[in-house]
Amino acid sequence: MSDLLDMAKKTLALAKQKGADEATASAYRSREVEIGWRDGKIEKVTEATSRGVSLSVYVGHRYSSVSTSDLREDALSKFVDETISLCKTLAPDANRSLPDPKLYAGRFAGDLQVRDPSYGAVSAQQRRELAKELEDSARAAPGADKILSVSTSVSDSETTSARVTSNGFEGEISRTSYWLSAEVSVKDPDGRRPEDYDYAGARFFSELPSASQVGKTATARALTAIGAKKVESAEMTMIVENRVAGRLLGAILGPLGARALQQKQSFLEGKLKQPIASSLLTIVDDPHVQKGFGSRLWDGDGIASKKMSVIDRGVLQTYYVDDYYGRKLGMAPTTGSSSNLTLTLGSHDLEALLKGVKNGILVTSFLGGNSNSTTGDYSFGVQGFRVRNGARAEAVSEMNVSGNQLTLWKHLSAVGNDPYAYSATRTPTLVFDAVQFAGT
Repeated sequence: MSDLLDMAKKTLALAKQKGADEATASAYRSREVEIGWRDGKIEKVTEATSRGVSLSVYVGHRYSSVSTSDLREDALSKFVDETISLCKTLAPDANRSLPDPKLYAGRFAGDLQVRDPSYGAVSAQQRRELAKELEDSARAAPGADKILSVSTSVSDSETTSARVTSNGFEGEISRTSYWLSAEVSVKDPDGRRPEDYDYAGARFFSELPSASQVGKTATARALTAIGAKKVESAEMTMIVENRVAGRLLGAILGPLGARALQQKQSFLEGKLKQPIASSLLTIVDDPHVQKGFGSRLWDGDGIASKKMSVIDRGVLQTYYVDDYYGRKLGMAPTTGSSSNLTLTLGSHDLEALLKGVKNGILVTSFLGGNSNSTTGDYSFGVQGFRVRNGARAEAVSEMNVSGNQLTLWKHLSAVGNDPYAYSATRTPTLVFDAVQFAGT
């Protein structure tokens, strides 16, 4: 038995001994290291290691969840006492209890490959060299004479957690991740300082992409923003770059949650098994992708993770239903949050899709804005490029795109074959017809 699992079981036993009807205890340990580099020298070095316990208790259908980092035996006993005392002061809620143990069954037996066994072998010198390489490559890219500043970052982390419940759940998992990033600001003739960035990550250090390529891409992206300006307001085709398309997808994930449904804050309420998007949109939630950034064996309730269809050819197939709000709604739990989201891909990449656009805007960044989960109305600031007769034209910025999510997704006219690799939401390039842009 690991030390974390032992600590979780010890905390759970204390909770039951001191009067909890039911309880969940989790013990965790994490380490995060980051080197920040700016304009030729180290700007910051941080290393944080934390260890703690979180405890959720149920007393007479009252519920409380707290955590502590003080794991001394006498402090832990006092912590459990105070947690239960606090819980007893709260109002009872008949829906508060642990999930049916049957939901823990059927756990995926394969290896998710989310932990690098060589974690810890990366030296401080290696991190420093990568941070320097990111800047050197950014400054060596074509057009680098226009660079004002370069900031880079190299980071890695390892997190291990163990969880037990009083009705039979037990599990432990460890994850690692490594990230590289570079941000470049450049000089615009009009006095502005446009900037852009690039980043990449991996579960395994040996699978990190080239630091040199990340740096070069950051510079190239920043340079394209020089001279960006508003263009005319119009209804046009919107092409959304793969790395930012997740912002749009996120706007429909929140309203799919059981909490939003129960609170009457979802424009997707009552639309199960109905078309909510173009038939080109198919989304699968797959928690078992090897090395995926969202891969998991169970969710926040301990429910065994399972692959599920979210939207099939435009038709809504499921909601994200956690155990608590599922009880309130009288709905069977599915899972409380998304894992890895994959889309059915088309046959063309970004450049090929652009060739089919006569009049549009390629969105490379969303800048602020919001999407109303209750109505579906959205408004986002955007920047990118004007597209004319199948080719990129002038850079654009300070534009605004607005409308309603249901209308937007029904206007989805093409899906790329280029899913973004460095996110749990693996969105490809997306093309939407008849989108309203506001500019001059």
